[in-house]
Amino acid sequence: MISSHLADSRAFREFEHAGWQSVVVQYDTAFGPLTTQAIEPLLDAVGAGRGIHLLDVAAGPGYVAVAAARRGAIVVGIDFSAPMVAEARRKYPGIEFQVGNAEALPFPDGSFDAVVMNFGMLHLGQPDQALVEAHRVLRPGGRIAFTVWAKPEETVGFDITLRAIQTHGNMNVPLPQGPPFFRFSDPEESRRTLLEAGFVSPLIAKVPQMIWRLPSPETLFEAMQGATVRTAGLLRGQTPQALNAIRAAMRNAARAYEKDGVIELPMPAVLASATKST
Repeated sequence: MISSHLADSRAFREFEHAGWQSVVVQYDTAFGPLTTQAIEPLLDAVGAGRGIHLLDVAAGPGYVAVAAARRGAIVVGIDFSAPMVAEARRKYPGIEFQVGNAEALPFPDGSFDAVVMNFGMLHLGQPDQALVEAHRVLRPGGRIAFTVWAKPEETVGFDITLRAIQTHGNMNVPLPQGPPFFRFSDPEESRRTLLEAGFVSPLIAKVPQMIWRLPSPETLFEAMQGATVRTAGLLRGQTPQALNAIRAAMRNAARAYEKDGVIELPMPAVLASATKST
């Protein structure tokens, strides 16, 4: 009999997988210019450079993989969304991309010097298992690093969105139960989970300078509705009246961050890294 936890994680994975099949272009446009701001610190954390065999997990459209390749790393990217992998292959034909599961990596033990995941932990049904798998495919002394968003009160785009839904809508929309979105925003939780996966010497740092630049106050709602999976599901579950009120509230809140005709939302990230012991 399947445990309720396993059933929940499987249902959540299927929900996320279905969502990421259809938002490739929207994600690239809305979130690409934001998430790429964390790439250099992420690669620095694993010492990505010439000759390093690096695995980019939840590679999406290939942003991290190409940045690592430009540093001289030997890169493989993996993602569970075939359309995302197709887009990465189209953009960067010189890099190897595969369709695969972060929680059951299709590589032998000790295959890589470094494993990275840029905001992918947020979309996994079993993120702890993904870290165990990363540990397995790393050689002794290899390094892992992942990024997640900082707490919602610090990531203004999420804070505006969640406050608007809490005020004008319903947070209890029937969606598959997944891990808490901001679980790894807590440095102690990131540290604990890395240690439990077998890593040593975990380091948790902030990537504070990230700014989400949007062309208009309306764009925040459009990005959350059209280029996400979990938040989009939450918005789909609102009544038309609530959705209109949420949209208006988000637009009005975003206006407070307008600078020279551009909306600039602070969106800091948490960067966690660790080593596989020798």
